[in-house]
Amino acid sequence: MRTQQLTYLEKVGFGSGDMAINIVISSMFLIISYFYTDIFGLKPSHMGILFLVARLVDAITDPLMGLVTDRFNSRRGRYRPYFLIFSVPFGISVLLLFTTPDWSYNAKLVWAYSTYLFVTLMFTSVTIPYISLIGVLTPDPKDRLSANGYRLFFAKIAAFLVTIIVPKLAEFVGGDNLALGYQVSMGLMGGLATLLFLFCYFTTTERVQHTIDDKPLKQQFGVLMRNDQWLILCAVCFTGTLGYVIRSSVAAYYAKYYLGADATMLSAFLTVGVTAAILAMVASTWITKRYCKIRLFRWSQLAVGALSVIMFIAVRPGDIVPAFILYFLISFVVDLHAPVFWSAIAESVDYGEAKTGRRVSGLAFGGISFFQKAGMGAAGFLVGTLLTYFNYEPNVEQSAFTLTGIALMLSLIPGLFHTLMGSLMFKYRITDRYYEDMKAGKLRDSALTEATPRPL
Repeated sequence: MRTQQLTYLEKVGFGSGDMAINIVISSMFLIISYFYTDIFGLKPSHMGILFLVARLVDAITDPLMGLVTDRFNSRRGRYRPYFLIFSVPFGISVLLLFTTPDWSYNAKLVWAYSTYLFVTLMFTSVTIPYISLIGVLTPDPKDRLSANGYRLFFAKIAAFLVTIIVPKLAEFVGGDNLALGYQVSMGLMGGLATLLFLFCYFTTTERVQHTIDDKPLKQQFGVLMRNDQWLILCAVCFTGTLGYVIRSSVAAYYAKYYLGADATMLSAFLTVGVTAAILAMVASTWITKRYCKIRLFRWSQLAVGALSVIMFIAVRPGDIVPAFILYFLISFVVDLHAPVFWSAIAESVDYGEAKTGRRVSGLAFGGISFFQKAGMGAAGFLVGTLLTYFNYEPNVEQSAFTLTGIALMLSLIPGLFHTLMGSLMFKYRITDRYYEDMKAGKLRDSALTEATPRPL
């Protein structure tokens, strides 16, 4: 009989899947906006509309993919087979996304739409099964939290590779032709993502078999809407992603124009943020063994808001040292919540089953993915709109008005969204103790529907 406990190899294998996914997420968070405006040649307003359109597509594909994973099972598992099927197309989509054809502007705009939407579809095809996988690897919430710690550590390694390797390799390979350099460097990242998905497929095992509610979509949606804790996580996911993506998207602009960085310093600035996030994964795992994970979630995001105010006030154009220090601190504190959030999703699905008597898993995870992507789309649209409003022009010296706008987009604006995110978590009540009582059947029906959070 197979053990219910995850082995270290399985945790590494599980983490490799998120590393593959985050090669795309990190490129979209950290360099795609900069690539589209300064290298590919899109107007910021057109770029913002593209990001918004892609999220409208997600409104259909994410719930659809969740339903597919709910309805189809195989001897290889319910979720893992998608990694085997879509690993190669996923890698190819990354290469095409960073390919810049020498065409007219309108033709390039069509190419940008086609390749970005292709990446979006491939991303959905593997991400929905992946974020659902943790619910069937192990029934132990502590083991899930540990596995998510591995997962998010490897995700930050992917971001580290994108930030430290891609800009330098693009410059080395392309020279004056940065478009070719980014095509080659991100093509290599896409190939790595393919290998990582295959590794995830062959090293993980789906142990837990849940009975999935096979009711029609409308009824499943109705059941899901009764899950108040899942709804809170949706709002948290949307607001947090808004803040995270706005800050990450403008980081390259901030380094290049506000700090006056060359390619080496630009890479270093992005890498500092990713390094801080990696350390946050380790720190979060250590802290949550000794301190309530929900409290950590709440107060870390409120602290990000305070640090963002300090950065906007304290750092002037060209102030390299304080900028690096405060960007490190913000990036560290903001990611302390990440392992908690992704384990909380699986626990909210269990909560919904205990509350309603019906389990809606695929649609729940698909819904979370949709709100994450909706946040990415809204953030991308805001970045394009704000760059246009602040009169940004690529590859020229920026005005004081533009530099102030870039500073706002790195600090105060995302800090506001993280403050809102932390405030929303005061309504979330599934602590470790609450979850253990719920699974043991110690909570009465009224306790599952009460609006007042349990004491921590």
